[in-house]
Amino acid sequence: MIVSTKGRYALRVMIDLAEQHTQDRTPLKEIAERQNISQKYIEAIMTLLSKNGFVEAVHGKGGGYKLNKKPEEYRVGDILRLTEGSLSPVACLEKGAAECPRKSECRTLPLWTKLDDLVENYLDSVTLADLMK
Repeated sequence: MIVSTKGRYALRVMIDLAEQHTQDRTPLKEIAERQNISQKYIEAIMTLLSKNGFVEAVHGKGGGYKLNKKPEEYRVGDILRLTEGSLSPVACLEKGAAECPRKSECRTLPLWTKLDDLVENYLDSVTLADLMK
């Protein structure tokens, strides 16, 4: 599994918003400047985060973005699953994947299953609050 730029930037943006959590909405321009990410790229990420209930978005004058929950309630795994689609190390373990015809004889399946469990459990154990420390 390789985490894309979109996933890495989404985490940076969410941490940035978590650090501003006590304030009102944060303008996109400020986030882009602090994170040194183009506004256009952040807009696409924020649209995804907003549509999926991770952030509240208000457009227009006085608008901006704000977390919908406390930083400790956001799991890194949830953010990465949203941006990456899957965290599975192999296609056969992705949600909704057709069962592999070699499943019963696959000698590597236990390895991939264990790795998948380790990655998922670890990423779900880390919150935005943890990353703010």
